[in-house]
Amino acid sequence: MELAEREAVGAKFSAAAMQRAQALTWDATEKIAALIQPGMRESEAIAASKALLGQLGMDRIWHPVLIRFGKNTLRTFSERSDDDPVLGDDDIYFIDIGVVFGAHEGDCGFTRTTGSDPEMQRCADDAKRLFEIVQHHWRTQGVSGQALYEFAQSQAKALGWVLNLDIKGHRVSDFPHAIYKAGRLADLAETPSGGLWILEIQIAHPTRPFGAFYEDLLV
Repeated sequence: MELAEREAVGAKFSAAAMQRAQALTWDATEKIAALIQPGMRESEAIAASKALLGQLGMDRIWHPVLIRFGKNTLRTFSERSDDDPVLGDDDIYFIDIGVVFGAHEGDCGFTRTTGSDPEMQRCADDAKRLFEIVQHHWRTQGVSGQALYEFAQSQAKALGWVLNLDIKGHRVSDFPHAIYKAGRLADLAETPSGGLWILEIQIAHPTRPFGAFYEDLLV
């Protein structure tokens, strides 16, 4: 498939609306994080998040709200959580939401910690740091999606983490992006354009049962 086909957009698409949707989605994610407290179950956090999103003027949710606590931070988007864990006082969690604002898809996710576990905090920080390193590499080197994730894997290893290569990034656009059948960013043999692709980073601790997640729009 040609890059132009993979990056096709609808008649109502605008780059400014895309970035506005992403900014509003980030704001919503921060508001969700403010709701999450030790003692909550994952299911309670998800229910509270959905209720909050309903108050923020979104068009709709375009992918399920995903919140993972503790060991479930190792699970990918398509995997079910293991049980319904309670967030501890010294724990780690991530949020991943996909929301439509102004007919355009926002998608973001980040990891936070409770307590003061230094490895958990470093893992959460490094997921974002790795995203920034990889995005800079794309901006300055103009590499393909495939090369981008190969670079991400090597950089994760250098930081002491294991990159989950089952998480490959994806297209976003005016809703619904899925009609364009773009495939995954990590499988893209061409250089992705800005403002159309979500770079997803999920890392795991090499020995302990937790990980971290971070995603944002490549711009």
